[in-house]
Amino acid sequence: MCGDNLHIYSGNDDQVLPILSVGGKGVISVISNIAPRKFSNLCKLFFDGKIEDATKLQLESIELIKALFCEVNPIPVKAALNMMGYNYGTPRLPLIEMSEENKKVLYNAMKNYDLI
Repeated sequence: MCGDNLHIYSGNDDQVLPILSVGGKGVISVISNIAPRKFSNLCKLFFDGKIEDATKLQLESIELIKALFCEVNPIPVKAALNMMGYNYGTPRLPLIEMSEENKKVLYNAMKNYDLI
């Protein structure tokens, strides 16, 4: 009914390629807050027909995506930006700082993704 007037975007970083493969136009991304170039390249590769390369980036991102969603958004994003040397402070109430256990998970995922 909408023809070309309806555009679908992935709202989940771990589902970008599946959404693009069925006609999606892009993603509203959390991971792009800390790795914008690398993750936007995933979409570019897909639209350029380099599906294997896009798939590789999607799979490489899964550990970090999981870490960024281990607590309520934007708690992990603020923690990640702080770990990267940006001073984003602490979340405002009712949100609280990320748990120490999850900070370790996030730190390791960011290290594996070459962000720190």
